[in-house]
Amino acid sequence: MWGGMVLGSKIAGVNPDLPSDPFEIVFGTLKGTYAWPLSATWIVAGAGVIVLALVIGFTILINGGRSKRSRVDSAARYMGRGKDLAALTTKGARATAQRLGVTDWLGVPIGVTVAGRQWLYGSPEDMHVDIWGPRTGKSTSRAIPAILSAPGAVLTTSNKRDVLDATRDVRSANGSKVWAFDPQGIAREEPRWWWNPLSYVTDDVRAAKMAAHFSSSTMSGGGSENSSYFNRAGENLLAGFLLAAALGQKPITQVFTWTTKPGDQEPVRILEDNGYDGMADAVAGEVNGEPKRRDSVYGTAAQMVDCLKISGIARWVTPLGGNAQSDRRPQFDPDAFVRSQDTLYSLSKEGQGSAGPLVTALTAITVEAAEELATTQPGGRLAVPMLGVLDEAANVCRWRNLPDLYSHYGSRGIVLMTILQSWSQGVEVWGREGMRKLWSASNIKVYGGGVAETEFLGELSQLIGDFTLRTSSVSIGKGQRSTSLAQRREHTLEVSELTAMPRGRAVVFASGAPATLVATVPWMAGKQAEAVRASIAAHDPSSTSSLTAYEALREPWPDDKKYGYPG
Repeated sequence: MWGGMVLGSKIAGVNPDLPSDPFEIVFGTLKGTYAWPLSATWIVAGAGVIVLALVIGFTILINGGRSKRSRVDSAARYMGRGKDLAALTTKGARATAQRLGVTDWLGVPIGVTVAGRQWLYGSPEDMHVDIWGPRTGKSTSRAIPAILSAPGAVLTTSNKRDVLDATRDVRSANGSKVWAFDPQGIAREEPRWWWNPLSYVTDDVRAAKMAAHFSSSTMSGGGSENSSYFNRAGENLLAGFLLAAALGQKPITQVFTWTTKPGDQEPVRILEDNGYDGMADAVAGEVNGEPKRRDSVYGTAAQMVDCLKISGIARWVTPLGGNAQSDRRPQFDPDAFVRSQDTLYSLSKEGQGSAGPLVTALTAITVEAAEELATTQPGGRLAVPMLGVLDEAANVCRWRNLPDLYSHYGSRGIVLMTILQSWSQGVEVWGREGMRKLWSASNIKVYGGGVAETEFLGELSQLIGDFTLRTSSVSIGKGQRSTSLAQRREHTLEVSELTAMPRGRAVVFASGAPATLVATVPWMAGKQAEAVRASIAAHDPSSTSSLTAYEALREPWPDDKKYGYPG
């Protein structure tokens, strides 16, 4: 009223002696002391419309924001936020990368905090362990974005073709090469290149390492003492056979042949001729051993290299025609790979005839080559970090020594992300203590929901922490009213909320920071989304090259334009 009266009077040229007191103007107008101009009516009406529009718009914004919130978002205010996460934010990640001499990579993108809407990154020296149940978005929100962000060489394992199809053309767009190792035909790749596992076996130490990778496929974190005994004996015998095959310049398939011929003296002779007397004696002890025990040891060794008898798998690890000189296919060289920006995709699936031992060996050998390269570079770390995304690690990459080596690789500029479907998967491969060691050695731990293991989720709930709930109650008696206050501690996220974590949310446990609730960001919200879709379409196995199946993976991310995707 006051604004309309003052402005309207000036427009209409009336009420020249209006006082400065707004209350006197309002009450004077109501009493008729001052004339109300017609223009004041239009001013008040226009102001009312503007205020009403603002109220409606603000209400829509508030309700729209609430509709995008998940049922667990209210817990974010009691979790990590603000300065607690300074080292993981864009600014903190950039400072860490610069300190490490990395100029073109902030690190692996993790997600956006629900409280505060800040991007979080794992730095170029952080190691990751992810536990996501089936169909929770681990590939779309973690594996694929990580691969798209990597500045140097990338190696990844999987039991499906989705990650390969989505990223191969994007990674090769800068001229880098794609190596798709697909011995079981998961992505219908032909062996246009090959890898000789025996090229790694240059002495008895490396032979033992290679044998351990094959052995890991048949060993687990548990097992009886008797089975462990034969596993160790079979592994030792296999190490001797591998070294003999390498020294004798034989294909790796010869190793399986020897495991089917107990008593064959050829590997012993090769080892003796090349001066490996200790290894020769160990193999001779099994070759000439008591028949019943010998057969058990040979049978165990044969089981470890069982995949080598399959012709489709053998084509990937042996030269065409049995002659490496005449095989014109490119041969994979781990030492050259780690110096490049190439991408190695290793595919395998569990079950009979699994190529898992070869995938494990190829992955471990490549990482070891990166470690050796790092020792020759400034600061003992890779100038351009290498990323390893070990998706479905418990099924296709059962790397026995991984928990012991995990923290060490971070100091070498080798960033590994181990993705599991449950805590129990890790226990099956590395045992209870090994899984705890892997978990503790990780700087970034991400839980994406979909797991129904109460013991594991109970520990997560405790790690997330509690908050103080304050309540008040009012009582009336004998005409008097009294108020009592109480407070109690409650879990920020209960086990039931963790197992039913909505898609698009994850809990992040980072070293030196409280547990944090983040909104996951799928590749569909990234800057390279169109390039990824084109890659998927180009390699779609169906004749129509339809994207329908992949479009179904879309996750809502309403703020992608505002917050941006770093991929």
